[in-house]
Amino acid sequence: MPQSLQDEKAEASPTFPASRRHRRVASRRGPVAALIVALLLVPIIWILMFFLLAGPTQKLALWSGFHGGHGWNAASHRDDEYLIGVGKADVTGPCVELNLMGYADPQQIGTGLRQRLYSRAFIVADPSNSADRFVYLVLDTQSGDTAVRYGILSELQKLGAEYENYSHHNIAVTGTHSHSGPGAWLNYLLPQITSKGFDQQSYRAIVDGAVLSLRRAHESLTPGHLSVGSTKVFGANINRSLFAYLANPEDERSRYNTSSEDDGSVEKDLTMLKFQRASDGKNIGVLTWFPTHGTSVLGNNTLISGDNKGVAAYLFEKSAVDDETAAEGFVAGFSQANVGDTSPNVLGAWCEDGSGEQCSFENSTCSDGRSQKCHARGPLFTIDDEGTSSCFEIGKRQYEPARKLYDHLNRTPNPVRGHWVKSFHTFHNMSNHQFQLPNGTEVTTCPAALGYSFAAGTSDGPGAFDFTQHESNSTNTSPLWRLVSGLLKEPTKEQRACHAPKPILLDVGEVYSPYQWTPNVVDVQAFRVGQLAIVVSPGEATTMAGRRWKEAVGDKITTLFAKESPSEKPIVVLGGPANSYTHYITTEEEYGIQRYEGASTLYGPHTLAAYINVTLSWIPYLSSSASSRPPLGPEPPNNSNRSLSFIPQVIRDSPPFFRKFGDVKQDVEEVYHKGARVSATFVGANPRNNLRLERSYALVEKLVTPPLPTSPSPADPESVSPNDDDLRKELVRTREADRWEAVRDDSDWHLVFSWRRTSELLGTSEVRITWETAADPWAEPGRYRLRYLGDAKSLAGEITEFEGVSGEFELV
Repeated sequence: MPQSLQDEKAEASPTFPASRRHRRVASRRGPVAALIVALLLVPIIWILMFFLLAGPTQKLALWSGFHGGHGWNAASHRDDEYLIGVGKADVTGPCVELNLMGYADPQQIGTGLRQRLYSRAFIVADPSNSADRFVYLVLDTQSGDTAVRYGILSELQKLGAEYENYSHHNIAVTGTHSHSGPGAWLNYLLPQITSKGFDQQSYRAIVDGAVLSLRRAHESLTPGHLSVGSTKVFGANINRSLFAYLANPEDERSRYNTSSEDDGSVEKDLTMLKFQRASDGKNIGVLTWFPTHGTSVLGNNTLISGDNKGVAAYLFEKSAVDDETAAEGFVAGFSQANVGDTSPNVLGAWCEDGSGEQCSFENSTCSDGRSQKCHARGPLFTIDDEGTSSCFEIGKRQYEPARKLYDHLNRTPNPVRGHWVKSFHTFHNMSNHQFQLPNGTEVTTCPAALGYSFAAGTSDGPGAFDFTQHESNSTNTSPLWRLVSGLLKEPTKEQRACHAPKPILLDVGEVYSPYQWTPNVVDVQAFRVGQLAIVVSPGEATTMAGRRWKEAVGDKITTLFAKESPSEKPIVVLGGPANSYTHYITTEEEYGIQRYEGASTLYGPHTLAAYINVTLSWIPYLSSSASSRPPLGPEPPNNSNRSLSFIPQVIRDSPPFFRKFGDVKQDVEEVYHKGARVSATFVGANPRNNLRLERSYALVEKLVTPPLPTSPSPADPESVSPNDDDLRKELVRTREADRWEAVRDDSDWHLVFSWRRTSELLGTSEVRITWETAADPWAEPGRYRLRYLGDAKSLAGEITEFEGVSGEFELV
């Protein structure tokens, strides 16, 4: 509380008992005396009422124990006060024996865990109308998903009336677009192919963790304030399809070309929404938007992680632990933006064929005319670690400016103002959407289809065979692919014309056997709080596509809501891929180039224009006075309980002969210098037996010793003089008080858990735990040990927990 308020309330508080005594006396002294006393009391009562209603102390009292909109006097609601809540929960699926989702490489099978994956939930609600709220979920996954969203909504319905305000219209399920998470959880058949189908364990980990994060955010709801700002982030993204980007009109591109460092080819702006609770002024979290692909960790990596966005969130949340401006449990969400054509591999694409040449500008090929040897390079590409070091560096390059922006907003807030929290969501069938372009031309979208350049991949992850980006078609690729395309479904003449100039490789939108391959029904969603609007995109919008979408929404809001008060220029951000996965969204000009992004734009050349058209048609539902919602629209299928699966289950675990689970097979050394890799190998069991959500498979434990007696004395009780029995007992007590404290766990980037099957027949396996002290900025001298926590499955299906502990070692 400000000191002036404390002084004024301290002076005013004694007047209460005095005024009550005066009123009681006045009742005996007659109406004139009572009138005089009442007149004297009016200004005092007025002052008290002013501070009681406006002062922070009274607001805290009114909000005490508040959850979900009960017990608050809405009359005191100001236009910069909201209900805010944040939450975080573990969504790490099976880290072994499952295909990783992102690069679509069936050979990329998980072998362990570098960093646990999380769902981070952010809730904003209107204090005067608790039904007006939205939830923005940031998951460390490749994208949002239809089945996952259905699962979240189903679980929320089971929680009863307290959660009845959460539904389709106000929940956004976004992914950070990490390509290093477990797969086999998506709703449609196409992304299930490389993962051998659908895995319920992987799916449930995401659904249950997302719901838990939302519950934690809901239970933490408290009155507070939002502040929004932006900063530049340099060195964390480039445009990987610059040839396609340059097809956009020059005058449009020139609007964003502000310097050699910020030439407009990608967006360098990071936008931050800061959540500050009113009770003590502490911040409970930040939500940011910035575009860079989750492909820092390369396609030959087999360890689970949140990629560069996971690193950024990890660093920010660690920085908040001892920060007096941050509340306990601070949550940092690093959401994607218009990510489609961006890459975190900022040194560009180079031919790994010994030529030392960059890949061709037009189609990302090398001297052999193929794309397989064209690989993008991260900032630390010379380190042979599957992109791990580059990933940490790109995450840090996002964290550092975000942290500076956070500090700036603490000093100079830019409040979100406006007594409205609005949202809409609808399903829309994109397969044959007819509409008018702004110039009056009648156009239509098409059933989903993927072009030949889709199979070429990108320089972040080249495809196989003889596909290339740009100008790849049936005439310059193997005839085998024409056959494959026809076996799936031969596109009709109308479908080819609709998608032109895209040469169709896979007509996935018209295949429904055994169930749908890709979505034709898409999610259209937007949120609005004060001057901030959030466009929730189901696909990967490219840099310019995202700009056009945001600009159109901003213009529409400005036009429709000009008379609302306070009236401020809208700030529009775009987040995704969310709610489903509809691949890419390019501009019509980029689509015409038919590089990877254009070939992966599902609904034809007018895909972006259709998204904008549908979004703008529902913008009136974001009005401050809106009290209804748009129709739900045609609901897409939920394939979570009928998807195919050819993923083998764990049969049993067994230790080698004369061993038991958790035994140390290869122990640590006695001494390591800072910079070494500390590792131990244990007799293991399959991590799929227990995902250990909210727990860990691996720990680094440090020996914490209480201070020795202040008087000079030996540390060893045996070396103490026999006559000094008291000192001997004190040293023994001190030694017994030593404790092992976990200082690293699965959430830490530099602690790696690896698993390897040693015999399929016998069911034996081993686990290696490695602490990378060289890159760990928080590693400090001390005495440590490693602990392994596992779960073994018997042939009868019984799961048994066990532990293993390494020897002790000194880090110097």
